[in-house]
Amino acid sequence: MSLSYQIKAYLNREIDFLSEVLLHDDGDGAYIKEWNVDEPEPTQEQLDAVSTEADALEALAIVLNNRVTAYPSSGDQFDQIYHEGIDAWKETIKAVKDAHPKPE
Repeated sequence: MSLSYQIKAYLNREIDFLSEVLLHDDGDGAYIKEWNVDEPEPTQEQLDAVSTEADALEALAIVLNNRVTAYPSSGDQFDQIYHEGIDAWKETIKAVKDAHPKPE
């Protein structure tokens, strides 16, 4: 699991990693370089405590990214709906969702 997902789980929200929290890796693993949020910077123990939730967030992000790359383009989807109907489109989308199920 990555540090970014531990931080998201710790703060329980999306984070802007370009301004709010800056991460850096010198080759020995990622660490927090700057902490620009109102909440206190977490200790390693606090990050470890949310590791299960962080793993789940990361797994979901991987599935959603896989789905995005597997879905036809919006134009192709509209074209399929126009030519084949909504039921054919639903089958196409369901096939992608079935191939990339959300983690439980």
